[in-house]
Amino acid sequence: MIKPTEPHPTLPHHYGWIIVGVGFLIIFACIGLARYAYTMLLPSMQAGLGLPYDRMGFIGTGNFCGYLLSVILAPRLIRRYRPRAVITGGLVLITLSLFGVSGSHGFIIPLTLYFLVGMGTGFANIPTMALISYWFRSDQRGKAAGLMIGGNGAAIVLAGVLVPFLNRSLGANGWRAGWLLLAIIALIVTVLATWLVRNHPSDMGLEPLGKATPPSPDQMIPREHKGDGALLVRLGLLYLAFGATFMVYGTFIVTTMVREYGFSEAKAGMYWSWAGFFSLFSGVAFGMLSDRIGRKNGLALVFAVQSIAYLLAGLKPGSIGLMVAIVLYGSALFAVPAIMAAAVGDYLGLSRAAAAFSTITIFFAAGQTVGPSLAGVIGKTTGSFTGAYLLAALVTASAMVFALFLPRPERNG
Repeated sequence: MIKPTEPHPTLPHHYGWIIVGVGFLIIFACIGLARYAYTMLLPSMQAGLGLPYDRMGFIGTGNFCGYLLSVILAPRLIRRYRPRAVITGGLVLITLSLFGVSGSHGFIIPLTLYFLVGMGTGFANIPTMALISYWFRSDQRGKAAGLMIGGNGAAIVLAGVLVPFLNRSLGANGWRAGWLLLAIIALIVTVLATWLVRNHPSDMGLEPLGKATPPSPDQMIPREHKGDGALLVRLGLLYLAFGATFMVYGTFIVTTMVREYGFSEAKAGMYWSWAGFFSLFSGVAFGMLSDRIGRKNGLALVFAVQSIAYLLAGLKPGSIGLMVAIVLYGSALFAVPAIMAAAVGDYLGLSRAAAAFSTITIFFAAGQTVGPSLAGVIGKTTGSFTGAYLLAALVTASAMVFALFLPRPERNG
């Protein structure tokens, strides 16, 4: 008989770390490749399709609209089919849609397919992040979520190196080959996730990893508490601020470097890869920090770093200043999702973690739906994304102050 807190008999470590490893790959595929590779592919894809800034921005927004729809539907699907099945279904949808994007033409077809990619992203991402609250107790959640979210950074590094190589090798069809290769990678991750993901530690005779605390009814019984609704809104507004700003930078910074700084695509890709490299550590570093200093202080610090990054990008301080902005952006890039994944379990208990994360992700999805499309309009109107970056800095600075007024969690499951 396996003791609840011991490793699985065939593994040297608790199976929760396998969940983190598989989650890393799922995030790598469903968000890192399916979404952030768009930043690198955008200039060559724009040229290949012959579309202006605003339409490329709307294609990106289509992805976020699909994501928004999926996070609304995800809680019901998770309750009915459990996380593993929903994750697999989302990855299958991403894989098929990416294959379609690689051969698409015009505006409507890539818009529709990228909308479906967004839906698949939500169906894969929401239950994956919710697994953190089931497999890890409060003292380990920030670290686990941060490690899992590192998949985003690995994907950015890969895209920053791979896309320029494909464009140099294949010319005008390089972006099509890029989407095709991403689809193949997503297919491999789909197979691994289907094989290895488990819904709950109890499925393997285990308990969550971390320091045990005396059991509380709050942890096992879905139960509303006074102020929970307002707390969710406050967390949601912070997540909205993050969503509305980080993808403005993430969608258009490579285009800014190519069009406004005169960088070659290879040099812009190298800079973008640095953002990805530093983002590898952003989730786990800030996640572990939030385990120590609290979620609200961790969030405030992240928003402060992001504000400086966006301000530097908007002020155009030259190549050195741009590099500093990119390093700061990468260093804090995936910290907010990591802290939020841990915070919902801390504030609302295990039984409500998945539904709570889905709820605040609706705010996030709404923010990232508005952000890139608004930035695309600003870029088309002014011929520059300076105004968009400065507006993003104002939003994150406001979020920094707002985060400091969050309450301390009353329960830590």
